[in-house]
Amino acid sequence: MHTRTRHSIVSFHFPFSLSGVDGVQPAGEYSIAEDDEIIEGLSWIAWQRTAAFIYLPLPKHGSSSQQMVPIDYAELNAALELDRERVTAGAN
Repeated sequence: MHTRTRHSIVSFHFPFSLSGVDGVQPAGEYSIAEDDEIIEGLSWIAWQRTAAFIYLPLPKHGSSSQQMVPIDYAELNAALELDRERVTAGAN
């Protein structure tokens, strides 16, 4: 089975929390990794997300040491949308 990992950066303007992540995380930029598996059809190829991870600083180890924590990608998108709404509300 063919797999790939995609990396991206997300930005939060306000503190946020996700289930499976201990405590509230501070505003800032966070690296995201998404694992996908290929789905092959007769005349097409598609990718299906199988896992998503966020990189968080290890407590008491400084920002250079990180841990990769599995997350629900839909929950991440909901948290980012809430953050955008809060930014928009503050701009009015």
